[in-house]
Amino acid sequence: MSTPAPVRVGALAPLTRPGWTEAGHHLLAGLERAVHDVNAADGIAGRPLELLVRDTAADPGRAVAAVDELAALGVTALAGEYHSVVARSAATRADALGLPYLCSSAVLDTLTERPTRWVARLCPPQSRGWRTYADFLLTAGHRRIAVATQPSVYWESGTRLLREHLTRHGGTVTALDTTALTPAAVRDALLAHRATALLLLVGHPEPAVPLVRAVRRDPRLAEVLVGAPAGQPEFAAWATELGADGAGIPFLRYLPDHLTPLGARVATDLRERLGAAPSFVAFEGYDTIAVLAEVLRSHGTERTRVAEAWPSVAVDGTRGRIAFSRPPGSGVWQWAGTPVQVVDRDPAAPDRYRVLHVG
Repeated sequence: MSTPAPVRVGALAPLTRPGWTEAGHHLLAGLERAVHDVNAADGIAGRPLELLVRDTAADPGRAVAAVDELAALGVTALAGEYHSVVARSAATRADALGLPYLCSSAVLDTLTERPTRWVARLCPPQSRGWRTYADFLLTAGHRRIAVATQPSVYWESGTRLLREHLTRHGGTVTALDTTALTPAAVRDALLAHRATALLLLVGHPEPAVPLVRAVRRDPRLAEVLVGAPAGQPEFAAWATELGADGAGIPFLRYLPDHLTPLGARVATDLRERLGAAPSFVAFEGYDTIAVLAEVLRSHGTERTRVAEAWPSVAVDGTRGRIAFSRPPGSGVWQWAGTPVQVVDRDPAAPDRYRVLHVG
């Protein structure tokens, strides 16, 4: 008896530097665990689901080449990616090729140059998440904000969103360019501007780790909040590199107060696979495949039919019930119910997270 031909899905993830490799491996763990579960439940109408993984290394050009290769190999859809600028290039190329793409974990509001039926997204747009973070700052009494930045569309967008929201509520945002300023100079600028919070809109480990150390070890800045909205403290490497200095730094993550029953089971599986607590990125990976598997089972494996299915999706994922809509101004199908939290590592127990604000 012949083995049924697999249904192939392409997966993009940053698995080597300069990509954020820890995030990439969590994303891949979630994707692969979900594929395992799909195949244990008879696959896609008896056909095994197969994941073709390509490393983007945080390189938009490499991602575009991977999309072209995967399309030529006959994948029925694309999944994944963590870095927003990379996902935007992948989404634009998928749109041009007519290849369905379910973006797992990249938040830039504008993923494609034009509205498209081919692209859907699980994570919230940056405008929603970062405004939630700005609300957290305001609620905590912070009005004089400094942001340590690097040149990037993602960081520039984040700075703009924070400035727009905070300014409307009487706040100020001062941008400090880390390509021109040393960590010591950033520390001095905080004192000069009398900032009560410094947000790290920079890469990890450089220059994020030296910046945290420069601020934490200056007693004059003991009351300054250090924040990292992009989520650098989520992963184990942050705690390993910074120890106690890395605790008490609020960041965004996309988890609910309580996982669904599916999520609780998946969390146990992923912890065993990763050897550590799974991040929200791992759950995003799992949910991506859970959605695609349901679409493929109910609508078939032809690419056009997959894209046509986005508005009818209704899937119980690890973090809630997933359905897509077209928010005003969005060019892609969006899960509007993605949970958003501001959390930090508890200074009393850095392996434990505290929920500080919910959006």
